[in-house]
Amino acid sequence: MDAFSSTFLSTLSQHPKSLLSPNSPNTATSSPSLKVYSVRIEERPQKTTTTTSTKPAQLPQEKPSPSPYTPPKATPKGQLPIKPKQVEPSFPAVIFNAFDDFINTFIDPPLRPSVDPKHVLSNNFAPVDELPPTECEVVQGSLPTCLDGAYIRNGPNPQYLPRGPYHLFDGDGMLHSIKISQGKATFCSRYVQTYKYIVEREAGFQVIPNVFSGFNGLTASAARGAITAARAISGQFNPTNGIGLANTSLALLGGKLFALGESDLPYAVKLAPDGDIITLGRHDFDGKLFMSMTAHPKIDPETGVAFAFRYGPMPPFLSYFKIDQNGTKSPDVPIFSMTRPSFLHDFAITKKYAIFADIQIGMNPIDFITGGSPVSSDSGKVPRLGVIPRYAKDESEMKWFDVPGFNIVHAINAWDEDGGDTIVMVAPNILSVEHTLERMDMIHASVEKVKIDLKTGMVSRHPVSTRNLDFGVINPAYVGKKNRYVYAAIGDPMPKVAGIAKLDVSVAESDRRDCIVACRLFGEGCFGGEPFFVAKDPNNLEADEDDGYVVSYVHNENTGESRFLVMDAKSPNLDIVAAVKLPCRVPYGFHGLFVRDSDLRKL
Repeated sequence: MDAFSSTFLSTLSQHPKSLLSPNSPNTATSSPSLKVYSVRIEERPQKTTTTTSTKPAQLPQEKPSPSPYTPPKATPKGQLPIKPKQVEPSFPAVIFNAFDDFINTFIDPPLRPSVDPKHVLSNNFAPVDELPPTECEVVQGSLPTCLDGAYIRNGPNPQYLPRGPYHLFDGDGMLHSIKISQGKATFCSRYVQTYKYIVEREAGFQVIPNVFSGFNGLTASAARGAITAARAISGQFNPTNGIGLANTSLALLGGKLFALGESDLPYAVKLAPDGDIITLGRHDFDGKLFMSMTAHPKIDPETGVAFAFRYGPMPPFLSYFKIDQNGTKSPDVPIFSMTRPSFLHDFAITKKYAIFADIQIGMNPIDFITGGSPVSSDSGKVPRLGVIPRYAKDESEMKWFDVPGFNIVHAINAWDEDGGDTIVMVAPNILSVEHTLERMDMIHASVEKVKIDLKTGMVSRHPVSTRNLDFGVINPAYVGKKNRYVYAAIGDPMPKVAGIAKLDVSVAESDRRDCIVACRLFGEGCFGGEPFFVAKDPNNLEADEDDGYVVSYVHNENTGESRFLVMDAKSPNLDIVAAVKLPCRVPYGFHGLFVRDSDLRKL
């Protein structure tokens, strides 16, 4: 979510029963007391040697590209990670850290709640340490055999406690994986070993500034930019190796598993047979992918071809491309008809088209000059949807349609109707877009169905639910084609998720009733994350669309316990068929993926 700021840097080169509660109405509850879990604070750098070096850390690369850096070996089961030895910081590092402290104290202190670490990292948003593969206890029901594989969820987990501004989107990527085999589960948490993570782990302190919260106003941006440049010149890091976090999502592209974040190239990862998570390295698709890509590529379930894009603050503000089933990337299709930078986090595909949303969030120079974030909302901008043939080689057939008041951050699905003359898209519309970045607790997202008549240019839309829903997912076999069911997270408020709602979006436009057909609330003090649908038998073409399970991590803030829940997608209450007690707390995060055992073996 930080592609704008990253481009700037790149140019330098609970009670137990409540977890299992059935669907129940919301009740007013008092605000929970502030809890801050343990966070690592480092004043001195940590390193595996006893000598000081100003050379930037080497980035792990995938074969066949050789690299002098070798990722550390996985910690044996049952053992805690061994802390590296501490050494004194170099003289330049002492100077730069002092300047950083001055900026964070006097020039740009974290005054707003949205960037105050004490607020952002409270309760279950606080980071956790890595955990090697650890066996888990199935405390309710049994794990279905179709779940043999791994559910992996990505999310922010800062390596060090921020001393300055920190936004929820700024933490280092950490993967939380539960590997299932023959009814048994093994849990593991590991950082994605990005170049940024490696540099800062070896230094023992933050080197690269937070790209989403570190550049507020000209003065703060100039000051942090100067320090960042000085660190690069002195050899503390090399910006050409990337400054991204890989903290947003995961995707299986061309037979490889990637951790994704919009501020950098993808990072290839894999799971070892014992369930450990291994970072293989930064991946540029044989030099064809420049700088970054979306964290939400769309994969055609029939062909395996992935469609993706890149956006940024400099023209072309949007570039579209595809990656075939063998992992070969196509040339970029630059979209110059997007005339100003927009916050373009997600998109949708049909069998014929790709659909992009140019929303009211984007680069706002006035706010930036007056000390605000470089990314903010523009109430005077008219949102629009752009449609382009999904195999287009240039933007000549790109068409834009004004859709006033339609601001989406995530897209759920889209499909063609009327022989391809009509496009239908389902997505949560952010009704209070001005609060998207600063006050997420004030956001309300209403899932809507939008129809675009490509012949007449008419666009119609209507809500399918008025409940606060986001992070909607579907059966992956229905990507790009007409589907009936959506599983969405219930905000209470966002970014906390109080439960899961199942929607039937096949309800006709003339029927204005709410489309929620099933629901499960996690219980008082229990919150989860994005759901994910896993089909019982993905090879059965005659199976019902909702014949499967919905899975998610859920945390009980009353007891501090986290669990992995498996829910029956067909049942009216999304009944829990299995619950796994996890060996550690799992912080709230972003997007996840289920990878079947057959695919894990190929990584």
